[in-house]
Amino acid sequence: MASGLARKYEINADMGEGFGRWKMGPDEELMPLIDAANIACGFHAGDPTIMLKTIRLCKKHGVKAGAHPGLQDLFGFGRRKIEVDPRDMYAMVLYQVGALKAMLDAEGVELSHIKPHGELFFYMQRDKTIMRAVLEACTTFKVPVYACQNPEQEAMCNELGIPFQGELYVDVDYSPEGKLVPVAQSQKVTPELCYERAVGATMADSGKDVNGDKLVFGFNGKPFSICLHSDVPTVLENAKLVRKAVNEANRSKFA
Repeated sequence: MASGLARKYEINADMGEGFGRWKMGPDEELMPLIDAANIACGFHAGDPTIMLKTIRLCKKHGVKAGAHPGLQDLFGFGRRKIEVDPRDMYAMVLYQVGALKAMLDAEGVELSHIKPHGELFFYMQRDKTIMRAVLEACTTFKVPVYACQNPEQEAMCNELGIPFQGELYVDVDYSPEGKLVPVAQSQKVTPELCYERAVGATMADSGKDVNGDKLVFGFNGKPFSICLHSDVPTVLENAKLVRKAVNEANRSKFA
């Protein structure tokens, strides 16, 4: 059941986020640098052909294949606020993950995890009824749900019998309260800053908030997943340096 949980520090990235003839991230070049892919399921990005192509890329490079369900918002890339009835939200998550699961089954690849995308993630943090609707849909698939450190969501996952996988972002900012800042409100990052953040988190469980003050993440020695956004212009350079930091930390702590 918990096969998708990280056994050491890993890198995950949002993948397959094009649509039709439009391409977003450099998936082919990025895939060899990561451990887990969050595959867009058609609502905020992705289409059936791109989904299948991304699954085959995962298979080729031995990368874990997870579902990346989002709000039904192609125009806004799933990052706009949209009010959704909890019953509809439950159905929407089932629909998206179920579609990806069918393609994974056809390719003989396991569904590794589920990671809510963009505004759906923030919606879950604001509205516990929505959080429960999403997580109840996830129980169907019996795989870990990826999310930033959140005791309330972790407790709800435990209640529902879903593994919770903590993750960290190095290409967006954190608030002084330790909450994730939306991409549009975060500073532009450099590969060097991503590396510095990855080293601080893996080696000292700490980083800096948006004001430059020290922030303790609270992973408490548990291996976590570092997320990279594939639509960031410097994603390949970011990934190469974060890969270096993760490999160094894994040799130090999990060898």
